[in-house]
Amino acid sequence: MQQQKMILGLLILGSVAAMPLAARVEADRPAADDPAGFRTTPPDAWLATDQADSLYREARQALNRGDYQRAAGMFRDIRSRYPDSGYTPDSFYWEAFSLYRMGSSDRLRRAADLLTQQARAFPDANTRRDADELMVRIQGELGRRGDAQAAETVVGIAVPAPPVAPADRAVPVPGAPPAPPRGVAQGQEQEEDIRVAALNALMPMDAERAIPILKQVLERRDEGSVELRRKAVFIVSQHDTEETAEILLDVVRNDPDSEVRAQAVFWLSQVPTDEAVVALDSILQHSTDRQVQEKAIFALSQHEGERADQALRSYVQRTDTPEDLRHNAIFWLGQSGSRENMEFLKQLYDQLQSDRLKERVIFALSQGDYPEEQAEWLMGIALTRNESMEMRKKALFWAGQMDEVNIGDLAELYDTMDDREMREQLVFTLSQRDEPAAIDKLIEIARSDPDEELRRKAIFWLGQSEDPRVAEVLLQIINEGGQ
Repeated sequence: MQQQKMILGLLILGSVAAMPLAARVEADRPAADDPAGFRTTPPDAWLATDQADSLYREARQALNRGDYQRAAGMFRDIRSRYPDSGYTPDSFYWEAFSLYRMGSSDRLRRAADLLTQQARAFPDANTRRDADELMVRIQGELGRRGDAQAAETVVGIAVPAPPVAPADRAVPVPGAPPAPPRGVAQGQEQEEDIRVAALNALMPMDAERAIPILKQVLERRDEGSVELRRKAVFIVSQHDTEETAEILLDVVRNDPDSEVRAQAVFWLSQVPTDEAVVALDSILQHSTDRQVQEKAIFALSQHEGERADQALRSYVQRTDTPEDLRHNAIFWLGQSGSRENMEFLKQLYDQLQSDRLKERVIFALSQGDYPEEQAEWLMGIALTRNESMEMRKKALFWAGQMDEVNIGDLAELYDTMDDREMREQLVFTLSQRDEPAAIDKLIEIARSDPDEELRRKAIFWLGQSEDPRVAEVLLQIINEGGQ
């Protein structure tokens, strides 16, 4: 799979938003939010006269290719070589993201340090919101690997400390010291700290002792216990027992707080049982709470197996559900990597009426684990004349990003294509490839294409290339124009 599945911390990232993935030619700086809540693709270069512009372009290409080690080094070079560059503030984030993608614990810690540095040095950087959310993901992954401090950080971020509740409603925690006298500010703070620490202490405790206490917390309905219940939902999910799914499902059905319910749905994603999948399917099909449904889609995507996939496929086929939710479900089906889902998405495409959903299928099929078959399907869409022009162009763009689509085939297609819009899209697609053959074709177009506008497009994209031949070619074109 080209993207790792999210494990911890997504509950505080809000809804799983749709990601605007269409490439924007000659745009200033597009937003590229990931469905997880933070950017995964650097924007096109936007500072043509900046001294670090070419280095940024190369770093961006390396990251988009999945060469994360090279990308991390280049984003680091931007800061060391051009500290005053307009690309420097965001270079912290993209280096951190590259390290996060590489995934070792040492690299994750280095990534967290970079995000902390960015927050101090460039609090107004364009990627600061993304950085905060990436930090949660990094800390969550470290916590999952046994870093106790990171795990505590995630829980602390996800669930702020609860307000002090009346003494007669305190959570009964065996062995907890007595609360200090009420009415004393310092004593109240200490009481609150003890209450939170006691709840956190249930995480490593064996389930036989922890679950009864957590159930008592979740049965409370007073306003002062909302934050405690949110934290209790997370801790319940970390104890793998026969009743874990049942407890969380009871929270979804009965807790009065919508966020507590939504978090219970999210953490069902971490309960590896058929009962959890059945519960999530029921929630997705019957809930009227939009936030809960969004979490159910994500939670089902984290369960491996045909039953969870079938639940998502059934939901996507419904036409009486919100398009945004179907949009998200299509994305996660594409991330699963299964052949069944790939074939389902191909068939689904022909049934869809919405261009927005068709576009999501096109993207999903550019991301899976069968690139040769998927590239062939995408090129088929691009070459189908009765498809809308926008879908053909998007299919061509995403196919062009895949190594399985040969540059020679793209060049030959340009020569045989009689549709001007598609030829223009081919110029852009060629500009996104690094092979010398792509530059060769752009040079040929720039020099001899009978369509003056397409020649200008080719010249523009050649100007963005670092190929050493380009400068001489552009000079020749300039000199020919002056004769």
